[in-house]
Amino acid sequence: MTISGKQLIAGNWTDGRAGSFHGVNPATGENLEPAITAADEFQVTEAVNAASACATEFANLTPAKRAEFLNACADEIMNLGDELLERVSAETGYPLARAQGERGRTCGQLRLFADWIVQGEYLDARIDTAMPDREPLPRPDLRSFNQALGPVAVFGASNFPLAFSVAGGDTAAAFAAGCPVIVKGHNSHPGTSELVAQAIDKAVKSTGMPAGVFSLILGSGRRVGAELVKAPGVKAVGFTGSLQGGMALFNLANARPEPIPVFAEMGSINPVVLLPDALQEKAETIAEGFVGSLTLGTGQFCVNPGLVLAVEGEGLDRFISATCEALSKVGAGVMLNENTLAGYQSGVARLRDQQGVEQVGCGEPAGEDAGFTCQAGLLTVDGKSFLANKELQEEVFGPMSLVVKCRDHAELLQAVSALQGQLTGTLQCTESELANYGDLVEVLRQKVGRVVCNNFPTGVEVCHSMMHGGPFPAATDARFTSVGTMSIARFVRPICFQNYPEALLPDALKNSNPLNIARLVNGEKTSDAI
Repeated sequence: MTISGKQLIAGNWTDGRAGSFHGVNPATGENLEPAITAADEFQVTEAVNAASACATEFANLTPAKRAEFLNACADEIMNLGDELLERVSAETGYPLARAQGERGRTCGQLRLFADWIVQGEYLDARIDTAMPDREPLPRPDLRSFNQALGPVAVFGASNFPLAFSVAGGDTAAAFAAGCPVIVKGHNSHPGTSELVAQAIDKAVKSTGMPAGVFSLILGSGRRVGAELVKAPGVKAVGFTGSLQGGMALFNLANARPEPIPVFAEMGSINPVVLLPDALQEKAETIAEGFVGSLTLGTGQFCVNPGLVLAVEGEGLDRFISATCEALSKVGAGVMLNENTLAGYQSGVARLRDQQGVEQVGCGEPAGEDAGFTCQAGLLTVDGKSFLANKELQEEVFGPMSLVVKCRDHAELLQAVSALQGQLTGTLQCTESELANYGDLVEVLRQKVGRVVCNNFPTGVEVCHSMMHGGPFPAATDARFTSVGTMSIARFVRPICFQNYPEALLPDALKNSNPLNIARLVNGEKTSDAI
């Protein structure tokens, strides 16, 4: 397929009317062809209006029909073949194997959601039949289920051009819920975004979906994104990115005459807590796994382990020594774009300038003509300095981590207690330590969305039980995940029907149970008709 540089608005490919820009190869710094046209505010409005016009029709389709659409999206993405993988690599600097793996994850989650929604669990259908003879008061007939919110604005993430982008988790969850989607593609991979949009457009047409169910908007700067969030027809926002970007969208959404939810997954330093017995037993093994996690994808993961907390001693010294040795063999890595590299370099410089911080290890240096490449590194600081300086908790997006050397368990507990909300918290420990350090574990549980035990946080499995979110500032709402089938809950809301004519109820609530789903009927889970 050919990349046109156009916008996709409700099934029509059209030139943007606000200038143009280029994708850039971060490995070389060179512009990629073709030029990408940028949408203006009127085109944003057109896309939102088309989504609003078809929202009821799309929401009222059977889960089986929407599942057919989700599977068709996956099929068409796979049909793009090597052209998609090559463009991903050119726009991100990722190797082809990484692009192939991410494509598999993207299509896998589309198919997972398709399988899940036909089971009907996400609808949470509940029926309490009328009890006209109940004393002292009769009970009316009450029935509730989850209905789609309406059009969702999805912002593509820079670091996952497929899995968190045009057809990524937010889009898949919104489609599964019955919500039309308008995607603001990320400027770091506009060609990749268009190719995936072409695949979704084919799926829309082949399965007979309404044209407004999907649009792709591309544009440089923040104007297009702001217009999208402010558009009255948009009912929710999905975002993965920086704290600054997520909060800008959150504030815009809450300043609207009708505020809407922004489900933003934002910054996290993902603390790794090393307990003494585990360090004594396997400091070098832990260091090897840690360096692999820290430098995976040049550290450009939202669950990159950017902080290590431990009690000082011989075991920690061995861990630091082994980490520095392993880091010294790590080559310079390509970052996603010039801004990401500049942010990493300024973040590292800021950390190094803080009182008590010392750089103890680093990877191989970047070459002068190697595009947007960076050097991995390890810093240390004492626990007292860490507790006195909140700047040491600010995320540095890239392959750099800070080791906090605490005096004793009390200071370690104090350091964990001082943490802000995180996506993950990792414990390297023995089983007895996990039981004996209950106070620390309980504090960590209050700080994170996922507790990792004797593993590392990178690698977010797409499944039914995954939680990818956490207390602020890791996310704007700690009750929801952006990965896995639970993520559909972001884009639905419960609605109750009281004494409603049975024949006119949504299928999920009819006595005959035409969807053949499990429902809670008078307090008992059953798939039987009433």
